[in-house]
Amino acid sequence: MWLAWCGALLIGISLGLLGSGGSILTVPVLIYLVGEPEKLAIAESLGIVAAISFIGSIPYVIKKEVHWVSLIFFGIPGMIGTYGGASLSQYISGNTQLMIFAGVMIIAAFMMIRERTKVSYKKPASIPKWVLVIEGLAVGVLTGLVGVGGGFLIIPALVLIGGLSMRVAVGTSLLIITLKSILGFYKYIDVLAMEGLEMNWELIGVFSLIGIAGSFVGNKISQKVPQKQLKTGFGYFLMVMGAYIIYTNF
Repeated sequence: MWLAWCGALLIGISLGLLGSGGSILTVPVLIYLVGEPEKLAIAESLGIVAAISFIGSIPYVIKKEVHWVSLIFFGIPGMIGTYGGASLSQYISGNTQLMIFAGVMIIAAFMMIRERTKVSYKKPASIPKWVLVIEGLAVGVLTGLVGVGGGFLIIPALVLIGGLSMRVAVGTSLLIITLKSILGFYKYIDVLAMEGLEMNWELIGVFSLIGIAGSFVGNKISQKVPQKQLKTGFGYFLMVMGAYIIYTNF
């Protein structure tokens, strides 16, 4: 089981380092290192990611590095989308969910590897609210369906569309992920009950605590290691993982 705990630590470290990517590791860790069924792993990942993201967001809130307008116009549609995605999951097999998840991993990997532009503003630009609403809803559906927080999609949207600085985008993203994950987790309790499955609360608690500790470690490391190299390396890792999941479930 120690490999699973190492995986939980890696989830937290990646969130601390990059502000995203942790949730996309949670599902594979729960399936391949813990042995959880696909649907159960997706549901439990939402609870774990909610806890880690919430604690990780606290320093940003204290430093006033959260853009509340973006939180409203991205986060609320995201919560609605997440609830809808979790509801939709009861009509889709766990294997299909995992294949969609693998596709999302590869898209995330491609975005991280291809990232070229860094945008940073001292003050937020005018935000086209309807764009944030639509993207928030879409990312929310993805979160509810396959259990990813969507930070790799939220942060670029807040920086490139919303005009936020990277720090403010990360802080805002962590709170958005927290809200979406909580609602999706709540809905999955009903979805799992209909399939005769129950959450492993002890596992969720232990993973959350280890992940939270890892996020603080990652945050410290991020101040010393170039983000560009980190994202590129993590992107290649996700690409290999996504290909492996597709290969084992095809």
